Amino acid sequence: MARYRYKYNPEQLKYEKVPFTWKDYLLVSGKWIAVVAAVSFCSIYLFNRFFESPKQLEQKREIAFLEEQLGSMTSDLEKMDNIVAEIAQRDDEVYRNIFGAEPFPKHLRQPGIGGTDRELSLRGFDHSEDVIQTKRMISQIQRKLVSQSKSFEELFELARTKEEMLSSIPAIQPVRNEDLKRMASGYGYRIHPIYKVPKFHAGMDFTAPTGTDIFATGDGVVERVERKRTGYGLNVIIRHGYGYKTLYGHMSKISVRQGQKVKRGDVIGLVGNTGTSVGPHLHYEVIKDGEKVNPAHYYFNDLTPEQFEIMLEQSSSANQSFD
Repeated sequence: MARYRYKYNPEQLKYEKVPFTWKDYLLVSGKWIAVVAAVSFCSIYLFNRFFESPKQLEQKREIAFLEEQLGSMTSDLEKMDNIVAEIAQRDDEVYRNIFGAEPFPKHLRQPGIGGTDRELSLRGFDHSEDVIQTKRMISQIQRKLVSQSKSFEELFELARTKEEMLSSIPAIQPVRNEDLKRMASGYGYRIHPIYKVPKFHAGMDFTAPTGTDIFATGDGVVERVERKRTGYGLNVIIRHGYGYKTLYGHMSKISVRQGQKVKRGDVIGLVGNTGTSVGPHLHYEVIKDGEKVNPAHYYFNDLTPEQFEIMLEQSSSANQSFD
């Protein structure tokens, strides 16, 4: 920095050399500091405005990951809620009906929470509503599971006193899973394979190779043995008692006789293609108090919840029956 400055003297009409004072040094330094500060401030502002630091990028990636996981958990919770609802439906319509018990009270299946606002600490954030909805779903499923466990405790108590009834109720698949090719058709309206028109299909069709074992699904007595060229072809009806009967149709061989007592799991015949049938399969029906009901709800002895969901989905699809 120069130690002198020049100042014009109007009286002498010339420039004179004037030395810098400490005030001049202070003024010049202040100007330079202000310029540097302004440039630095603008640089930092522009950088933060248009560029992200490594820490900010890492935080954004973490937020995106957490949002994805939250969405995935919400989807899983919805599936769990559907499964719990399906269990409750089977409980009321099948299990409790088996024992002649009243449906579990609805107000006990879905009890309220009550009390002060439990979500107050979760509010005020960008994802507050998503987190609150997820916690509500978790709480709802927990309450349903607690209520369902109470219902099952009542059923277990009934089961301890009704062993004979439990062994008589049809509770397994008539064909082993490993022997199945596929679930051809379920309970409900299906396209008839010959007439090609919608017709109510009152049972389930299990496709399997001719000669595959067919099992009695519960203890009982063989009520009818038929050998026909049409309809169900070679077929058997077992009377299980307690209002239950089962029908097995289109068999290639019958291994029991009328009046014979059978146990759950006994081989009663072989899969075939007799009667009005377009391929080897077993047509299976469950009859309760004279009415044909959906057999899908009566496989609770040998199917896991996951296997049951898959079977239910396959059997409920709108397809063509085999008979």
